[in-house]
Amino acid sequence: MAAPEEQDLTQEQTEKLLQFQKRKKKCAISNAMDGPEDDLTHTDSDSADSNDTIGVEEIDMSGTNSDEEESSDETEAEYSDMLHNIVLDLTGIESMDQCRHTLEQHNWNIEAAVQDRLNEQEGVPSVFNPPPSRPLQVNTADHRIYSYVVSRPQPRGLLGWGYYLIMLPFRFTYYTILDIFRFALRFIRPDPRSRVTDPVGDIVSFMHSFEEKYGRAHPVFYQGTYSQALNDAKRELRFLLVYLHGDDHQDSDEFCRNTLCAPEVISLINTRMLFWACSTNKPEGYRVSQALRENTYPFLAMIMLKDRRMTVVGRLEGLIQPDDLINQLTFIIDANQTYLVSERLEREERNQTQVLRQQQDEAYLASLRADQEKERKKREERERKRRKEEEVKQQKLAEERRRQNLQEEKERKLECLPPEPSPDDPESVKIIFKLPNDSRVERRFHFSQSLTVIHDFLFSLKESPEKFQIEANFPRRVLPCVPSEEWPNPPTLQEAGLSHTEVLFVQDLTDE
Repeated sequence: MAAPEEQDLTQEQTEKLLQFQKRKKKCAISNAMDGPEDDLTHTDSDSADSNDTIGVEEIDMSGTNSDEEESSDETEAEYSDMLHNIVLDLTGIESMDQCRHTLEQHNWNIEAAVQDRLNEQEGVPSVFNPPPSRPLQVNTADHRIYSYVVSRPQPRGLLGWGYYLIMLPFRFTYYTILDIFRFALRFIRPDPRSRVTDPVGDIVSFMHSFEEKYGRAHPVFYQGTYSQALNDAKRELRFLLVYLHGDDHQDSDEFCRNTLCAPEVISLINTRMLFWACSTNKPEGYRVSQALRENTYPFLAMIMLKDRRMTVVGRLEGLIQPDDLINQLTFIIDANQTYLVSERLEREERNQTQVLRQQQDEAYLASLRADQEKERKKREERERKRRKEEEVKQQKLAEERRRQNLQEEKERKLECLPPEPSPDDPESVKIIFKLPNDSRVERRFHFSQSLTVIHDFLFSLKESPEKFQIEANFPRRVLPCVPSEEWPNPPTLQEAGLSHTEVLFVQDLTDE
């Protein structure tokens, strides 16, 4: 069967929620009230091996910011009162303390609190719990369990004893044959109740049959599995009253009709505890009976969270009258209420400790991130300086190699220059070079030599720039001293029109 669904709100309740949403937007409260809840939900009990276990994982994380400014205190108080009034109107809770406790259980999420309260009034399990992750055992071995057994009254008078003695052999024979038949039947066909396939269906089926036979005036049945009921009782720190119905027992009908459906019993159960019931003829009820080990019917067991375990603290067996049942339940509640109060205080302390630890962790992580960011920036700065220094170093090395190569090229050009002609040679040309640094250099060349020789000579000089061009003044022109597209083979001095004495200008082209 599918998981229980949320109960629908009435039109009036929906309108109040909408009004709350509008008022909520007007309240400028920065306190975040929607923290995580106790992680307690149910698991299906559809396995015979699972016995009375459910998955539970407690994560008590709640709390609100405690360092709000004084200017927001009045607004927050007004907001809190507004939440209380809305929950009071929608759920019918009469106590302001109970209203506050309900809101705190749901971390002040009003939608979740109202819906869960409506589900509870209908006996539907909470739909706001995530799935559990580990089983929860119910402790039934506590020797301090309060037990109250009501025996059938002894026969009175001669007529009563006579009827009792006459029926005794028939009753003994009937139950003996029935037990032998059931025992033998187990070897032929296993008990179908040992396989729990639809636990919720078993609960709903018993509830319908109960209402058909005894009417709708009864305590609110918890419409979920036994595991879910244990889980919700543990999460909400409430008492859980378990009723096992024996269909074949002679006292079951009278107990249900006169005791369980009594108005004062209904009021006590609905206001003080959760109520789970099932027939032992159903697989789910049979499974629970194997865990609780009842002796007779009607059977009631009071279960609560005690010493951090779900524990049976009271057993009521036999035909109990309404007033007697109310007295016994009240006695069990009063005797064990301190355990719930203590557990509630421990939860609050754990919540505060966990919130404090979380805040400390967040502060530590923030400090760690800040330190990591500082260290990252320092590493980046060191890396940037290292790269810059490496770049400068590489530039220096490249410049040194370039200068060294240039010097080697100058020396090679100088070695390759032809010898200078003598002044008496009629085919010689005297050329005076004016360098960019205003210095003058004089040398003779032969008319038949290429202009490349002039360029190589100037290139080999220490004072000459790396890149230059040679210009003649009359007429003003640039001599093609190096091969180009226009002059693949530079002309000779005679072809260039140079006279016996020339003045040439060296123009620096290094920066161009």
